[in-house]
Amino acid sequence: MKAFSAEVKKVKLGQDGLPSVLAAQVENGREGRYGMPSVGPVYRNLLSKNGFPPDYDMSNTWDIFRNSVEKYPGNNMLGWREFKNGKLGPYVWKTYKEVYEEVFNIGSALRTSGAEPGSRIGIYGSNCPQWIVAMEACNAHSLICVPLYDTLGPGAVNFIIEHAEIDFVFVQDKKVKELLSPDCKSAQRLKSIICFSSFTSEVKDDLVNTGKKPYSWNEFLQMGKENPVELTPPQPFSICTIMYTSGTSGDPKGVILTHESIAANVKGVDLFLEQFEDKMTVNDVYLSFLPLAHILDRMIEEYFFHRGASVGYYHGDINALKDDLMELKPTFFAGVPRVFERVREGAMKTIEELSPVKRKIFDILYKYKLAWMSLGYKQKNASPLADLLAFRKVKAGLGGRVRLIISGGAPLNSEVEEFLRVTSCAFFTQGYGLTETCGLATIGFPDVMPMFGSVGIPSVYCDLRLEEVPEMGYNPLGNPPRGEICVRGKTIFSGYYKNPELTRESIRDGWFHTGDIGELLSSGGLKIIDRKKNIFKLSQGEYVAVEYLEKVYAFAPIVADIWVYGNSYKSMLVAVVIPHEDNTRKWAELNGQKGSFSELCSLDHLRNYVLLELKSVAEKNKLRGFEHIKGVILDSVPFELQKDLMTPTLKKIRDKLVKHYQVEIDKIYQSLTGGKC
Repeated sequence: MKAFSAEVKKVKLGQDGLPSVLAAQVENGREGRYGMPSVGPVYRNLLSKNGFPPDYDMSNTWDIFRNSVEKYPGNNMLGWREFKNGKLGPYVWKTYKEVYEEVFNIGSALRTSGAEPGSRIGIYGSNCPQWIVAMEACNAHSLICVPLYDTLGPGAVNFIIEHAEIDFVFVQDKKVKELLSPDCKSAQRLKSIICFSSFTSEVKDDLVNTGKKPYSWNEFLQMGKENPVELTPPQPFSICTIMYTSGTSGDPKGVILTHESIAANVKGVDLFLEQFEDKMTVNDVYLSFLPLAHILDRMIEEYFFHRGASVGYYHGDINALKDDLMELKPTFFAGVPRVFERVREGAMKTIEELSPVKRKIFDILYKYKLAWMSLGYKQKNASPLADLLAFRKVKAGLGGRVRLIISGGAPLNSEVEEFLRVTSCAFFTQGYGLTETCGLATIGFPDVMPMFGSVGIPSVYCDLRLEEVPEMGYNPLGNPPRGEICVRGKTIFSGYYKNPELTRESIRDGWFHTGDIGELLSSGGLKIIDRKKNIFKLSQGEYVAVEYLEKVYAFAPIVADIWVYGNSYKSMLVAVVIPHEDNTRKWAELNGQKGSFSELCSLDHLRNYVLLELKSVAEKNKLRGFEHIKGVILDSVPFELQKDLMTPTLKKIRDKLVKHYQVEIDKIYQSLTGGKC
């Protein structure tokens, strides 16, 4: 360990906060041969250039929690707000010691109920202290935590319960109806259902009548108190969680993450952040509102628990998040791009309401601070006067104490990133990763402007390289280097649960192929530029499989062909629809409309009708809200009759479609967002 500590000290940052080299090249690239693609050089974090650091003190997630209970028993760990007289009160806290006692009792109750090491335990509900207690109870007894995503419909919940063979579920009271739904047939296999709070007598009777044992939270705690069971901590290679990912066609994929992978990720973040002047401490506070069933929030909370810091949970209404921000006053804020887009939109609305003179002053101060930051000055030193006169209100909007802001889940619009770097009065950085990489494959240097526009460098326990994608023209040995992002290391998932074929397809020669296309910038950072398959994330971090959606929407009688469009900077989908000519003429006759097919396709009346038909198909097929089409462009000319929009085998050439319809796409997004793109 001493040898590694010495290595850390060698990684010194210059006056601009930037090392002379951002990432270490540990292997050379090579040209493709015998039908194999070319691969670029292998890059690694500077802290790992001579090998991954040892992790003697933390080999599993139970160690993360247990060590902090021993070091910081009296520190506030989990906070929440209670309603009193119809109003939300201040945050109430449980210490690390108090949480440990609950974890011990909940774990004992699970074991008493028949759960054995390796049993899969479901957790279904919004973020709250009980969610974490149930998770840590799983860790304490080598049980496998299986989150059920809070916004998934009963179809996916039904699949996961059966696929993961879940016998015990912790559930939020308002989510019980999903488990009792006729669509959730697999819930019949459940032995016990434990409520985060308590069940109504009616729901309790329904559960008993279906052969399940319902418990309130307090009843389950009491069972554990009366029947203590010795802990069975996991081994590093034990499965910690099976986290199902959504967004692809068909059923969700179960990503297997071991204790070692999660612990290594936490350790890596810790080592990386230790390099910087402003350290994370036990006094830091995080507001948890991103879904705990997603890897981003899970990993942030694991890191905070490792530091003995505090996590406060939003009260459940995302539209009233500002109230929680003002009450908790977090020092650390994480979000997906859509969250930060709203922050900027709110700030810009306030700026627009200023007098012309004040708007001019704001603009001058903004450009002044940005100029000094671009020269290498840290944001807090670039212009304290500008922070005092113009930007303190932006910081106040996030609670007033935020020191570090992280964006993840999808690439962030450069305008939004620049705005937050200048006005938030906090360190700002982006990261990149997937569930399959424990949420963090790359991480950016906070407060370093040459990192602008990138998602950072490889994280401490990851190797990264680019692989050629010849059909898309991406070459990792070209200038600039571009290709599919491939990752390997200690934080990579073990495989997809019960899906060896997909595992072999995704992990080849030890490298996980992400499907994302990256470009290596001259600064050494990685930029996300494309998606290999026709799957992408919207700005709120949700995956969208456009080919699957196009197949679903094609069932609408009014649709002859459809191209669905969206990107990681937008929160909504739009589509270009080629209407079915005969059915369009029938609609016209019924609605008193006349004209050629081309003229009919220009009618707002027809466009509104097509939108309603698409909505009907979406609802009938139980598509999720973000999969609904919000705006359409109608074209009377089929794609295959237009130049270069389709291949000879009638596959859509999507980049050509974007270029062809770009003007109309921009207009429709402007109309959907009130003139803001």
